[in-house]
Amino acid sequence: QVQLVESGGDLVQAGGSLRLSCAASTSFFSLATMGWFRQAPGNQRELVATITSAGSTNYADSVKGRFTISRDNAKKMVYLQMTSLKPEDTAVYYCNSRAQTYSWGQGTQVTVSS
Repeated sequence: QVQLVESGGDLVQAGGSLRLSCAASTSFFSLATMGWFRQAPGNQRELVATITSAGSTNYADSVKGRFTISRDNAKKMVYLQMTSLKPEDTAVYYCNSRAQTYSWGQGTQVTVSS
């Protein structure tokens, strides 16, 4: 069973930066389009960024220009660099394949104070 382990969340002030990491155990990681998702209290989980196996990226409008997704296929890692953080970015952040193929990890909490 594929395991996804997210880390890097923290409490930061508005305007600050964080880098999230996701470690995946799947042997097929390099083939998968991966994504970062987030879920705020009372809201549905939403997709914020994706990256293909070749490195092409896509972002939700709400994070475009502030977040950068990247990956290291050799290490089976996905990253999310977040800058200019806003209180509305507060959420639990998860990684998964774009198709949400794998079981969800525990996520990592990002809290942005105003």
